[in-house]
Amino acid sequence: MFRFPSIILSRRLHRRNKLFSTTSQPLELPLSHPIYIIWGSNTGVGKTLVSAGIAAASLLSSPAKFHYLKPVQTGFPSDSDSRFVFNKLRQLFLRRKLHTPFAASHRILNASSAARDSGNRDNEMDLSSYFAGEEGLAFSELICKTLFAWEEAVSPHLAAERESLVVKDSVLLEMLQQCFRDVLESGVDKERSEVVCVVETAGGVASPGPSGSLQCDLYRPFRIPAILVGDGRLGGVSGTISAYESLVIRGYDVVAIVLEDHGLLNEGPLMSYMRNKVPVLVLPPVPKDPSNDLLEWFEDSHYLFSNLKEILLSAYFERIKKLHDMPRKASDIIWWPFTQHKLVPDGGITVIDSRCGENFAVFKAQKTEVIEPLFDACASWWTQGPDAIMQTELAREMAYAAARFGHVMFPENVHEPALNCSELLLEGVGKGWASRAYFSDNGSTAIEIALKMAFRKFSVDHGLILDCHEDTTNERSTELMVLALQRSYHGDTLGAMEAQAPSSYTGFLQQPWYTGRGLFLDPPSVFMHNNTWNISIPEGFQSENLKHETFASRDEVFHKGRDKSELATVYSSYISKVLSGCRGSNNVGALIMEPVIQGAGGMHMVDPLFQRVLVNECRSRKIPVIFDEVFTGFWRLGVETAVELIHCEPDIACFGKLMTGGIIPLAATLATNAVFDSFIGDSKLKALLHGHSYSAHAMGCMAAVKSIQWFKDPSSNANVSSEGRLLRELWDDKMVRQISLHPAVQRVVALGTLCALELKAEGNNAGYGTLYARPLLQKLREDGVYMRPLGNVIYLMCGPCTSPEICNQLLVKLYKRLEEFNGSKN
Repeated sequence: MFRFPSIILSRRLHRRNKLFSTTSQPLELPLSHPIYIIWGSNTGVGKTLVSAGIAAASLLSSPAKFHYLKPVQTGFPSDSDSRFVFNKLRQLFLRRKLHTPFAASHRILNASSAARDSGNRDNEMDLSSYFAGEEGLAFSELICKTLFAWEEAVSPHLAAERESLVVKDSVLLEMLQQCFRDVLESGVDKERSEVVCVVETAGGVASPGPSGSLQCDLYRPFRIPAILVGDGRLGGVSGTISAYESLVIRGYDVVAIVLEDHGLLNEGPLMSYMRNKVPVLVLPPVPKDPSNDLLEWFEDSHYLFSNLKEILLSAYFERIKKLHDMPRKASDIIWWPFTQHKLVPDGGITVIDSRCGENFAVFKAQKTEVIEPLFDACASWWTQGPDAIMQTELAREMAYAAARFGHVMFPENVHEPALNCSELLLEGVGKGWASRAYFSDNGSTAIEIALKMAFRKFSVDHGLILDCHEDTTNERSTELMVLALQRSYHGDTLGAMEAQAPSSYTGFLQQPWYTGRGLFLDPPSVFMHNNTWNISIPEGFQSENLKHETFASRDEVFHKGRDKSELATVYSSYISKVLSGCRGSNNVGALIMEPVIQGAGGMHMVDPLFQRVLVNECRSRKIPVIFDEVFTGFWRLGVETAVELIHCEPDIACFGKLMTGGIIPLAATLATNAVFDSFIGDSKLKALLHGHSYSAHAMGCMAAVKSIQWFKDPSSNANVSSEGRLLRELWDDKMVRQISLHPAVQRVVALGTLCALELKAEGNNAGYGTLYARPLLQKLREDGVYMRPLGNVIYLMCGPCTSPEICNQLLVKLYKRLEEFNGSKN
């Protein structure tokens, strides 16, 4: 049974609010029985009448259980929706003189002191119960609960503040979750349709809850299927449609709309608008006489509520079937990227029902069916950054752009989202060096555009092309190549693959055309091991007098004072030697590199000193420099752009992923004015002949504008400094160092939103193709952490808005499972 006391004093509640500043337990939604949430298009539209009607349809025909939950009640005790449902069902049972026994209970779990003092010891402030019928027989049971009640009949956030009973969202949600567990326990021996639960909200869809959060946002983590009680009064069509759209844009499923008949035929426009997507049911007019007990009205409405109940059950069973069928159907018809289908184990397909901020909501059907959260610790292939509030903001911005523009072609045109996005890019990640923004649809194509830009700039600077007025595509006097790094990854399109070193991604099985048109340097890497930051320097760099360099902190690695070190001289000498002595090095038309962190190549941190020296050496040879910041850009590494970490600027840089908050594909290639000028001429043939149908599409640009502004604004992102330049440390340094000391760990890198580690492995257990980490990751998924490996390299990745407290919880779970993993290998 529910273990919270009936009355909790405001002082005790404040202490609990501090305790539950973040939810301590995952917010699961059991699916063993139907659970629905009842919304109103406004206050006073009849939500409680609908709740009571569904309860009557469920309980008065055959033995069943019905849970009525009212999370927030104001105007108490003179007004109590749960008491109304309790009393009305009791009266309906007596009126019908049913032979089936009937039990009912009513509880107020928490009330403000004002609400408590307004009542008396004999009212329903404590448990009220009722039973009629012969004991021992199967009976129908009504369980009514109000979670929080205030005396003043005003908006909950005002009542909570005035009556000193402020309730945090996390507290309310956890109490609601406990009620759902009661639903689950009460239905252990019942058929699915014999137990029904409804949650009735307060006021309208966007009315504030006790903390001030809009209720449509407050309850979103559960994403409970919705019944919308519309407004049949004058002006009600507009309010009902607005309420419906507010729910849909947040990802709720509305299964039915119910409204009272006021003689205005509001159902007509609503049905036309819904186009049969959602059934619209019309209730008989409600008597206005206060002395009317409404029992006749409920009898007249019984058929309609029975119909509504069948709609709810049908939608519930359809949902359950879909969730069960999805893995089988997916395995039969979907071809997943980066997946060996033969190695996907039984039960290895994750069914994602929705996303709320940083968490997937996944379907699990083991001991019991449930929708439960799973922290997206790979940031959905490094794209994700929004919290739940930002996710809603992005959905609204994109909906506006879609409604305003749809899609419009871009050459020689301009629209506001593209212009605003360009300005933000040049004032942000391109500040101080870039003058132009070129839009494309994804990271790989942004790279190919960058290569075209760089090769043109190199060709102009080195006199390889002249002004042209004719197509000269057959005149290939010089084959250009790139200078790039081992372990590099720049995307999966053919041109981008040519610009990266040989790897699992470019082998003959994947790309038979691959030749690797580049000079690929093996870069020094930096990592933490045994509580110390170390540099691993490849053999080609070794000098007899070179000392093994270590660092006490990560900040020392990035310090620009290292430019005067002996190692800087060694790096410069090595790079100069390679560029001067390698055959064909005179045709190196571009340097391309991922600044600081090489992502898909194994989450290696390249020594920033090496990359800075490399850029300087290329500059001295007029080799254009490309930064691939598709992964590293927009706060992924704790700064808006990696330029701030390696203290040097590119000629061209590519961005994507977090640029839109990961909600929709869009990429941008930024360039200097000098690069842009290399494409200027009298012939169109000299222009950059590259483009995409969806270049600078309005929805993507709108999402990018919102994301860029959101991430760097301290008022929306608590992690960013007041100057908007740095993220605070998200990964607890003590825990990171402890993990680096673990015997199962080879190396650790923690920077910005990334914490990566390489498991010690040899032979077939090492490398991209290994399944060595699978048992560890499976255990972490059981802990509510979703991760995908890069062979024996695993990583945690959060968003720029993720709290350090959550990051620390992830590290604690990881360390615990590392202990078990290491024990199983020994």
